[in-house]
Amino acid sequence: MRTEDRKTYDIVFTGVMAAIIFAVTYLRVPFFGSKLHFANAMCLLAGLLFGPVTGGLAAGIGSALYDLAYYDAVQVCITFVSKFAMAWVCGKLAGTARRDFEPGHLRLAFSCVIGAFTYVGLYMLKTFVYQRYVYGFAPDAVQLTMMSKLPASLINAVTALIAAPIFYRAVRPAIRRLGR
Repeated sequence: MRTEDRKTYDIVFTGVMAAIIFAVTYLRVPFFGSKLHFANAMCLLAGLLFGPVTGGLAAGIGSALYDLAYYDAVQVCITFVSKFAMAWVCGKLAGTARRDFEPGHLRLAFSCVIGAFTYVGLYMLKTFVYQRYVYGFAPDAVQLTMMSKLPASLINAVTALIAAPIFYRAVRPAIRRLGR
């Protein structure tokens, strides 16, 4: 495949995956002061299918576009960076950017675990910084807020790291036939 075609494919795949992530983010269920959704699974899937950069861009753009409707510019940027990082780490560890390489089940699972928990760590760090330094809450209140957000974050992470490899195995053959 020519370089120009590959670049076009990357742009199209990034846009389509960003749109999927954007749409899936709307499908959420309230849970202990947070929300459960499959958006993180789609972010991990983007990293697995398209590698660290293209997958990271799709995850960051799709999630940031969703946040654009509800939050300020700083939150949108934080979301872009944290979702990009999740997909980047997952895609980098999986090694799926190499067209001649197909990762095994353990490598996929490991990549998804590290990618999902990268996001949980960044989300909890953001929560701490905002609660303590932006809003000026007392340490006890910050700890309580973080503890209330942690269960849903962990359940989202576990759901994502289970679902993403399954989705990957289902979708990868079709993506490969398209020349990616």
